[in-house]
Amino acid sequence: MKGKSKYMEGIRSQFPLLNKKVHGKPLVYFDNAATTQKPQKVIDRISTYYSSENSNIHRGVHHLSQVATQDYEDARIRIKNYIGAAKENEIIFTKGTTDGINLIATSLGELMNKGDEVLISAMEHHSNIVPWQLLAERKGITMRVIPIHKDGTLDIETFDGMLNEKTKLVSITHISNTLGTINPIETIIKKAHRAGAKVLIDGAQSIQHGEVNVADLNCDFFVFSGHKIFGPTGIGVLYGKESLLDRMPPYQGGGDMIQRVSFDQTSYNELPFKFEAGTPNIVGGIALGTALEFMESIDTKQAFAHEKELLAYAEKELLKIENLKIYGTSKNKTSLVSFNVGTIHPFDIGTLLDKQGIAVRTGHHCTQPLMDFFSIPGTIRASFSLYNNKEEVDLFIHALKKAISVLS
Repeated sequence: MKGKSKYMEGIRSQFPLLNKKVHGKPLVYFDNAATTQKPQKVIDRISTYYSSENSNIHRGVHHLSQVATQDYEDARIRIKNYIGAAKENEIIFTKGTTDGINLIATSLGELMNKGDEVLISAMEHHSNIVPWQLLAERKGITMRVIPIHKDGTLDIETFDGMLNEKTKLVSITHISNTLGTINPIETIIKKAHRAGAKVLIDGAQSIQHGEVNVADLNCDFFVFSGHKIFGPTGIGVLYGKESLLDRMPPYQGGGDMIQRVSFDQTSYNELPFKFEAGTPNIVGGIALGTALEFMESIDTKQAFAHEKELLAYAEKELLKIENLKIYGTSKNKTSLVSFNVGTIHPFDIGTLLDKQGIAVRTGHHCTQPLMDFFSIPGTIRASFSLYNNKEEVDLFIHALKKAISVLS
């Protein structure tokens, strides 16, 4: 059958929600950049934890606590191995990408001084803009923005000229959540390091679409969210080099992040616990480990190639539609396509697509400055994952044409 391989359909069969109907139509789930669906083994792992293992971790001497602690810390080790970190204490559990960036902006920010500069790009998610604006208000640092070209690629030449002795951090997305642009982060990291700056990579859109090895990249920090890579919401990861994390003060105070507390003075725990105050999202961490176990069980090279084929096919079919404009036309992109059709508002198209069972995202995608750059209110974004197929793209294109005919 066109667009189907037995292997990829076998992967798809592990995701139960994809069998759902919406408004009486088969669900076509193209909102993967917002969150991915979960394989049955992740769903089962969450159920198993609450039905037979539920206990608080780290401080208990009883059996359940020891079992939960072991499973939680085993997940940390799996994450360490999956992203190529040197040590498990470089893996900090967070609530997600946003929480990880805020942790760095707060803790590393405490080591910055007035006049220090943080560079971000014009394609950043709000979660990689607002924390630096808050740091600018709090500490007097300067946030500078690397411009982009109309095709959605970074202006590397201008970036070169922006680096100087005041640059303390370059914080940049690996893949744009709106444009699909894959940024040349290897080049960016090398240039930033030559200037004496550290680098934070927002991997929210990259961890699920390609191999990531933080040691090979030599990035200083890398953040991602569990729910983007088939795990639960409310759990994420901050990777940081041990030497940097050791220097940074704690982000929050409370249980587990302390060594000894008195009313006169408190000493802090070792890594990674220094940055993990309070009872964590235990089942989230364990189930994220299960999600990565799922990724390790499949042929990721075939899966990632399949996603790129879907993107190419979708863009080819979309460009056959009159007055349709794609935003983000870099040759090096993946996973998603953002577009508008003439003067039709993206929300209206999205609403009619939903009535036909097609789930896409409409709006500014938490990248309002990027929308201002293109002088548009928002876009329609279709984003793909390894369980999608060409038949779904055909259903999407058919539904889109129908929506356009109604709204024209």
